Amino acid sequence: MDRPRSVIAYADSGDHGVPVVLTHGAGLDHSMFEVQAAALIDHGYRVIVWDMRGHGQSTLADGARFAARDAPGDLDALLLECRTERAILVGHSLGGNVVQAFAREHPDRVRGIIVIDSTWNVGPLSMVERLALRVAAPALALVPARQLPSLMARASAVTPEAVARAEALFARMPKSRFLDVWKTTVSFVDPEVQTRADVLLALIRGADDRTGNIASAMPRWAAFQGVAEHVIPRAGHIVTWDAPEQSTRALLGILEEWTSADLERRP
Repeated sequence: MDRPRSVIAYADSGDHGVPVVLTHGAGLDHSMFEVQAAALIDHGYRVIVWDMRGHGQSTLADGARFAARDAPGDLDALLLECRTERAILVGHSLGGNVVQAFAREHPDRVRGIIVIDSTWNVGPLSMVERLALRVAAPALALVPARQLPSLMARASAVTPEAVARAEALFARMPKSRFLDVWKTTVSFVDPEVQTRADVLLALIRGADDRTGNIASAMPRWAAFQGVAEHVIPRAGHIVTWDAPEQSTRALLGILEEWTSADLERRP
């Protein structure tokens, strides 16, 4: 008898407009983009949101664990299911790591990537940063399960509303799965010889993001790539909840610049 498989939940706004796929961060779900998704649809974009397996309304197969290889593969399957060609991929935190990996493997299928509050997958790391990566998961494992959602929420957001929303979502995920998800996030960070991205790139970060090495890695990445870093004031790691209007304006500005440039290049 076939074993139950993971089921991926997604929503697609339709067949018209430039396709924009929104991929959430670790422990969260598609709802982190609800304000941004609505604004993009109002501006004529085709918006696809989804929950990574084991998050939100998506499931994990019986006995399965969240693994690094699954998320880019699920994104691949999602794009095929939605029949999208050269989509713009937006990824937050773990979602940012995922879209980087996907674009590196399939540059011909991606128009551009917008990375939000995520580290640079192949960026150089100091000895301190390398040590922090190694000890992060073991340190989280020591936190009691009942305290982990509150701890992670307060580290991820700065406004009371965003902290409360994040804690509610984090509390839905068993600690063992959260640790697997965290290890997956870390596994995407694999410094090597830096090369410039083969697709359009834009970076957005909350000014008060203190998770991992994001606050130092994103400026280095922006300088190396020669792109602007959009820093949102008074916002932490979950910038779309801490500063929904400002992050929406930044996202729309990037998309409008890219789509306008595409139109100008057409004969």
